[in-house]
Amino acid sequence: MSRIGRRPITLPAKVEIQIEGRQISVKGPKGQLSRSLPPLISVDQEAQVLTVSRVNESRPARQLHGLCRTLVANMVDGVSKGFERKLELVGVGYRASIQGTQLILNVGYSNPVEIPFPPGIQIAVEGNTTIVVSGIDKELVGNTAARIRATRPPEPYKGKGIRYQGEQVRRKAGKSGKAKK
Repeated sequence: MSRIGRRPITLPAKVEIQIEGRQISVKGPKGQLSRSLPPLISVDQEAQVLTVSRVNESRPARQLHGLCRTLVANMVDGVSKGFERKLELVGVGYRASIQGTQLILNVGYSNPVEIPFPPGIQIAVEGNTTIVVSGIDKELVGNTAARIRATRPPEPYKGKGIRYQGEQVRRKAGKSGKAKK
């Protein structure tokens, strides 16, 4: 049996869960999330504990078991604590700013790059070079951070670009000069 799938999910205080058939809704202090689960997976609630189980022992059911448990656990964590991803801009003249509902990046291109934030995501800029992406949906926070990073991924020669906070960029040696005879 899936090791992740069989772990129970404990609900924190102030988090309400509503299960209607395959639709699961989680409501907490930070907001509300809902998701439709596949028919091979069932969710049971006993007091403040959720248990995710599979309907049968087929291969697709076994494959989805751990995934669905993790998705439900992320929903519970998101509405109670929220998720956050930090990005750093490394490079001379690289900076970020917010204008209305758009993130403006000056990262070495001839024109600034404008990235609109999706609904449910908050973006903050700290000190022109640190971007904080936060929200209650872990998938949306990660995808938004990846889209921002993809505008100028870190390059291996000088290390310039947008990277996740704490990310190690493997550096390469540049061209060596002419060898003397």
